[in-house]
Amino acid sequence: MTDPAVFVPHFHWDREWYEPFQVFRHRLVTALDTVLETAESDPDFRFTVDGQMAAVEDYLEMRPENRDRVAALVREGRLAVGPWLILLDEFLCSGETIVRNLRMGWAAAERLGGAMPIGYLPDMFGHIAQMPQILARAGIEHAALWRGVPGSVDGHAFHWRAPDGSEVRTEFLFDGYDNGLDVLLVPDRIRQALAEYAQMTAERWGGDPVLAMSGTDHNAPDPRLAEWLRQASTEERPITVATLDEYIRKHVRDEATAVVTGELRSHVRGNILPGVLSVRLGLKQRMAVAERTVDHAERMNALWSGRDDSGFLDLAWHKIIESTAHDSVVGSGTDETCDQVAARLAEAAQTARAVRDAALAEPAARVPSDGYLAANPLPSPRTALVEVDVVAAPEGSALVATTADGSAHPVQLVAQAPTVLSDERLDASQLERVLRRIHRRELFGLLIDRYELTPNALVFHLAEVPDGPFDLMTLRGEAAAAAAAHPGEWRVRTLAQPRATALVALPVPATGLAAFRVGPGEGPAAPAPRPVTATADTLANGLVEVAVAADGTLDVTGVDGTVLTGVGRLVDGGDRGDSYNYAPPAHDVLVSEPTRVAVELREDGPLRARLLVTRVYDWPEALVAEDRDRRAARTVPTPVETLVEVRAGEPFVRVSTAFLNRSADHRLRLHVPLPRPVTTSASAGQFAVTERGLTAEGGWGEHPIPTFPASTFVSAGPATVLLDHSAEYELVDGGRELAVTLLRAIGSISVNIHPLRDEPAASEIPAPGAQDLGMRIENRFAVLPWASGWQGADAVALAEEFRGDVLVTRGTAPSGGHLPPDTAGLRVDGRDVQVSSIRRVTDDPHGPGIELRLAALSDTARAVRVTGAFTAATTVDLLGRPLAAEPVRDGLDLVLGPWEIRTVVLR
Repeated sequence: MTDPAVFVPHFHWDREWYEPFQVFRHRLVTALDTVLETAESDPDFRFTVDGQMAAVEDYLEMRPENRDRVAALVREGRLAVGPWLILLDEFLCSGETIVRNLRMGWAAAERLGGAMPIGYLPDMFGHIAQMPQILARAGIEHAALWRGVPGSVDGHAFHWRAPDGSEVRTEFLFDGYDNGLDVLLVPDRIRQALAEYAQMTAERWGGDPVLAMSGTDHNAPDPRLAEWLRQASTEERPITVATLDEYIRKHVRDEATAVVTGELRSHVRGNILPGVLSVRLGLKQRMAVAERTVDHAERMNALWSGRDDSGFLDLAWHKIIESTAHDSVVGSGTDETCDQVAARLAEAAQTARAVRDAALAEPAARVPSDGYLAANPLPSPRTALVEVDVVAAPEGSALVATTADGSAHPVQLVAQAPTVLSDERLDASQLERVLRRIHRRELFGLLIDRYELTPNALVFHLAEVPDGPFDLMTLRGEAAAAAAAHPGEWRVRTLAQPRATALVALPVPATGLAAFRVGPGEGPAAPAPRPVTATADTLANGLVEVAVAADGTLDVTGVDGTVLTGVGRLVDGGDRGDSYNYAPPAHDVLVSEPTRVAVELREDGPLRARLLVTRVYDWPEALVAEDRDRRAARTVPTPVETLVEVRAGEPFVRVSTAFLNRSADHRLRLHVPLPRPVTTSASAGQFAVTERGLTAEGGWGEHPIPTFPASTFVSAGPATVLLDHSAEYELVDGGRELAVTLLRAIGSISVNIHPLRDEPAASEIPAPGAQDLGMRIENRFAVLPWASGWQGADAVALAEEFRGDVLVTRGTAPSGGHLPPDTAGLRVDGRDVQVSSIRRVTDDPHGPGIELRLAALSDTARAVRVTGAFTAATTVDLLGRPLAAEPVRDGLDLVLGPWEIRTVVLR
């Protein structure tokens, strides 16, 4: 008998792409209507719903009356749903977001009858190193995917191994997720076409049946599919219709022998479209903000609030996860699609912010209103700079911050607020109109502390925290009487309490709270340990030094003496590519030298010092319209502002760049020259630090440009760059420089003729918004020099400090009272250990608890100690199912294996 064939009817559903979500959903409803009708009329029919529950949720929101029909088919095993909520881009979101995606998708599928236990990843643009561990720790033993598999895999399956050693058997869709469609083009020739395809690919299948994935984007299979296949089936080559799960579990006999470890980013069997890492910068930044805000909101809600806001947090996570779809956050959609993604991410951040602020409002109610409450989202104690608005000190005196224990902490003034908010002259008959501005006690965003009413003059004195009572009705009566008694011109002034913006160096416990006041001190302000010093072009704090060179680049010296010179060199070049792939014009013009450089000292310490470096560049306006292989001769002078900042106690230099983009069709990169050439780089993201070389594996229809993703930091030799959001980087000039992309501006979703890609990635649809013309382009990062690289520099912890600012809110208790003492939350001690999540959980048998997720970012085991207010601990899998009770003795001691992800619930 000839080897059999298994056809898997399915579709691939991009939730939004070249059309916005609601347009695609209209098509989705029609397609799934057809699927249900086909399945109910033909018992041989099976259907796999693309591995993502979003398609099912979106359908049932429009067809709620069909929920029981869907559930019946799921229970019968004829409709495979889940396990994901959405098919995501794995590199443009956090590892925690990937876990939540899986958990939410699995739970939604279970409510319908059960999730497909296959890590189906058909169209992602490459795959992260830790995906096998994520799947395995959710109890999933199999994966199926297409893009990114290296050329060493010559069969239809392989063992995919994560850095920790976890493995999943992986079905390699080597001809894509639509390989069965060509066989079905002519229904009367299916038998012959199948025989030809089986012969062409025989070396791939071994003794296993041919897998024919029978579906494509945004279309249901023909209702006659099962009948066609019954007619084409013979005893010599029997044909079966199955779900993907049934194919893997019932029909595969040969065991895969190839083993692949780590991330999958090879171009050898399919395009991985790496340009999506850098297009539409704003979406990447919004994703980072939303993820960070919901993470902090969960921590504050779990530790400091008596209110369970899980519903709001779930909503925020759902919107984030929807936005991770591989045609959403990547920015490869139309302008209206990307606008909707940006709005959804903003809404997620807003929802989470409301939960975060409400949680902090509870402990803030115990802090006097002339004080502040600082909350540390990180599980380690730290002395952090917090910025607050305070009453300015009288002339000749200094401000000091004090905490509940009476200790004083250093303060730096950075700005003085205006005190005269208005000064008006008006007729007495208009005086009542001025009073209409007052809402109870509020005026111009502040509160009326007192007022002075004299003949022909009214003065309001405003404060954030007023001292005495105020009666608006009394003022109205007095003002009316005064206006009648003193007609003519009146002068009305509104004066704010003298206020200033102050920086405070404040110790805050691990995931804990610290209350403080800022006021005049009797003596000089407490000195800063290792104070920051500055000159007209240098900054230093005893750990790191930075000097501005004549060309505006930076020379940075680290705590171990490592020197990086020329940091921040900007190189701008043309880009004739599209949202999927960068492409330089054949006759490119690179601009790397500024025409003017200016340096301004903004702050001179002792807690923070800043220099503003302004470099003006003449960038070509666009590509030539008639010849896109040339940049235009006309240039646009573009000032680029680089804010260089050194803070007390930090061993890195913070750098922010900003400019108004007035050029189209270009790519701008920031370069960090290295003291000597390197052959490898490493970047952190999604529970791993992944090492890469100078090249990428090619072989398909896409030129393998070695641009790679980084999430929290990227390191090359002695240079580590801490990142605020997901970014694209490359080692250039033979490993002599690290280049990080700041902007890639293009004007089309895809171009039909691309010099570095054989086939179009989509239709050639204009996307003028992806040029970011007229937009202020801002990037924030930090440069960390250390001779022994990211591990010696403790980059895992420093990256969290860089991204995780302390949260500050004003107290709301009556002013003048005692400050509450510092309070610690959960503390986690362990080098190279990332804390991915701290959140409130509840289950019926065990009640409320706090779920803590840890990841060892190291190739050696790491000891971890967790302390806090808990007496029991249970290790759970990534779906929250209990695995083992852990002994607790004045804390929890764990040993994480190399690159291990561990989740524990504390009670």
